[in-house]
Amino acid sequence: MFKVQVKNLKFSIDKKEILKDISFNVPKGSFIGVIGPNGCGKSTLLKNIYRLHKPSSGNILLDNKELSNMKDKECAKEIAVLAQESNSQFDFTVEQIVKMGRYPYKSMFEDYSKNDLKMVEDMLKKVGLNNYSDRSFSNLSGGEKQRTLIARALVQDTDFLILDEPTNHLDIGYQIQLMDLIKSLNITTLSAIHDMNMASMYCDYLVVMKDGEVINFGKVNDVITSSMLKDIFGVNAYVGINPINKKLQVSFMHTHEHINGVGHDHIHEDGFSGEHVHYHEHAY
Repeated sequence: MFKVQVKNLKFSIDKKEILKDISFNVPKGSFIGVIGPNGCGKSTLLKNIYRLHKPSSGNILLDNKELSNMKDKECAKEIAVLAQESNSQFDFTVEQIVKMGRYPYKSMFEDYSKNDLKMVEDMLKKVGLNNYSDRSFSNLSGGEKQRTLIARALVQDTDFLILDEPTNHLDIGYQIQLMDLIKSLNITTLSAIHDMNMASMYCDYLVVMKDGEVINFGKVNDVITSSMLKDIFGVNAYVGINPINKKLQVSFMHTHEHINGVGHDHIHEDGFSGEHVHYHEHAY
């Protein structure tokens, strides 16, 4: 069963086509990563799915319902979003920001219930901000702002979460804590991700994008390969299996390093000709 179906999605700005005939399905309960170089259309794709942008053509179905036909509050009960943009024009406290995640469930002038406040308190604890309730959001560090916005998305209590590079501004400890938390929710998640090792650790499937197109879609172990990283990102990398967690692990190489070893007579693509060592060097 699919939570989301994207069918022949196109999106243009000023007659320039940004997304080009994109189609893929998101299985219910899966964690989908969207990877690709800067400017390939990852964020634009997500914005079309959470309705910040209106597609030029194509369809997006959520639980087999046309997303464009849903009312805003109905949609907010179905989709929680952590966008890249985190600037607030007003000076709210951390608690006030997180409370906003309960907005879809409130009628006009309705106050927050004990259950709402308990959810806010619990999520602030989970993101490590339980002592920050009265702090001004505008005075927080980038990482603290990011964790506040993550808590706001989680108290929305949906079963579909969209994340646009969620680990921005977070140190490695909070990155892992956040991704562990999201994975433990067992809800459908669609996330733009830059870190290949994070993608390998947490994603079930990957969407690979380049120049506004989906180049590949599949299981992590089938998608993350040395050839894909070379073709999509222009980098050399060794892809192996981590002996502890059994997940794919990517090690990036300098442009003049060789993965499989080569002989003495060879050509470097980048023109490198200085003295260097080949790993497992052997003669032809």
